[in-house]
Amino acid sequence: MTTSDLVELYIEFFRGKGHSVIPGASLIPENDSTILFTPAGMQPLVPYLLGEKHPVGRRLVNVQNCIRTGDIDAVGDPSHLTFFRMLGNWSLGDYFKREAITWSYEFLTGRQWLGFDPDRLHVTVFGGSDQVPPDHEAADLWIEVGVPRERIYSLGMDDNWWGPIGKTGPCGPDTEMFYDTGKPSCGPDCRPGCSCGRYFEVWNDVFMQYRKTASGTYEPLALRSVDTGMGVERTVAMLQGHDSVYGIAEYENLFTAIREAAGIRGEPDPDRLRSMRIIADHIRSAAHILGDDQGVSPSNLDQGYVLRRLIRLAARHGMKLGIPEGFAWKLAERVVDFEGDCCPELQRNAVRIREELEREEELFGKTLQVGVREFHKLLPNLKKNPSGVIPGRVAFRLYDTYGFPVEFTADLASEEGLKVDMEGFREAFGKHRELSRKGAEQKFKGGLADHSDLVTRLHTATHLLHAALRKILGDHVTQKGSNITDQRLRFDFSHPDPMTPEQIREVEERVNSAIRSGLDVTMSEMTPDEALAEGALGFFKDRYGDKVKVYTVEGFSREICGGPHVGNTSELGGFRILSEKSSSRGVRRIRAVLEERQ
Repeated sequence: MTTSDLVELYIEFFRGKGHSVIPGASLIPENDSTILFTPAGMQPLVPYLLGEKHPVGRRLVNVQNCIRTGDIDAVGDPSHLTFFRMLGNWSLGDYFKREAITWSYEFLTGRQWLGFDPDRLHVTVFGGSDQVPPDHEAADLWIEVGVPRERIYSLGMDDNWWGPIGKTGPCGPDTEMFYDTGKPSCGPDCRPGCSCGRYFEVWNDVFMQYRKTASGTYEPLALRSVDTGMGVERTVAMLQGHDSVYGIAEYENLFTAIREAAGIRGEPDPDRLRSMRIIADHIRSAAHILGDDQGVSPSNLDQGYVLRRLIRLAARHGMKLGIPEGFAWKLAERVVDFEGDCCPELQRNAVRIREELEREEELFGKTLQVGVREFHKLLPNLKKNPSGVIPGRVAFRLYDTYGFPVEFTADLASEEGLKVDMEGFREAFGKHRELSRKGAEQKFKGGLADHSDLVTRLHTATHLLHAALRKILGDHVTQKGSNITDQRLRFDFSHPDPMTPEQIREVEERVNSAIRSGLDVTMSEMTPDEALAEGALGFFKDRYGDKVKVYTVEGFSREICGGPHVGNTSELGGFRILSEKSSSRGVRRIRAVLEERQ
């Protein structure tokens, strides 16, 4: 079974259970400042899980492209990926545990579906906490469908609890399904969730039945929902009998090119195998990020920083394998050719993928030259140290300031008879990462997940801004991304040149005029074709379902959007543009705020 086969089978199964098929969202979260990339299929559906009505109904199914940045450092082992595809089905206040668990078992073990051996299926359920009781209902349902008690494991909140997106909100227990690979157990405590690799997770059902309050207590929800997730690559790896996710065709396709470029014959040693996996994962991930219609480019901030890190890590491991420069695009071209049918945005943006990868590889080459020069500037003083050890903080400074990989510092040091204090480097790097994590948590908060008053007002203001930019600059202006916190909006749009001060003032005044006019904001549901025929703006047609929400600001703008919005523009207050600058080639970025209402 291929990944395409699995996706088609899953969609067919849940369509037969009354689910409407919806498209996956962009990898770049639209108007959501809580995250850098879409990490799971549920993330774009948060407003509907919070109670907003979805235009196509209460039972949904789709496949979602995902990026998980927290797993980058783990890539290279048998199971972790940065980019992956996630299948999911949702009940928005419709069915609950009985149907979800019964259907999960049916799809996993049914001969006309996946046909997993039911005797090798193990599950985990929530075992309770000091505030929430154990999920006995889920355990009883698994026994009812045929899983014996001894293969059901009750675990705590760290393993079987889905928390709210923010500090408060919907949450609840989950149940996870694991396939026993038959590998030897690592000891008497070996169980699903263990890192030894014997048990491979293939599916997760989340039951949102509680709401976490500001005081930290959990209250039952009136609207109970189900959110599930099945990793496409992982599941196919199990179905095909691989002991690693990298055994599937998407990666074998890339490994063939890597082997040829590196001149690898036979089975690679563990270090070379890890480098091959990192290169394949990172270039595949970079190709999908660059291929996304939202248009992220490598940079030193936010999504662009992650993208740059992926490309440069791949380049670094390519050098370790002796692969000549300029291989990144050749590898990405295989991704475009192999996955272009299921992800047509890759084909649409193939030229952009190539240009950005070639440019970033060239920049990395220059970075290495600077790093070598700076190392040799430090060398006379470093040699004065009688221990012959380069302090970790010095190696980290070369990495942090110039982007010079510590492995390269170690190689240069070895040529001079020196060593690098790698433990000291890791300590300095850990402190830096912790500071970065805290900064990101502070920066990426709020967003559409909280539906706060100011976020809702700022979101509506982006519609006015978009319409004003098109009026002043021209119809070539299209949205390329949006990010909203509870303090400001950031709006990226296509435009080749910097705006003049006069144009900025014109746009600002046009938005404020719409606010002063007190225009009604209304919503209607229709098909995407009907929306576009009525003049609504919408630039991501592949991402739209059979029905969409169209928000109209009377006489000013009409746009396909998921919300949230105010009811009248008079609720917004004063609009002020803080800055206008380049985001990437051909893309400008505006930051703006709403002043206090008079």
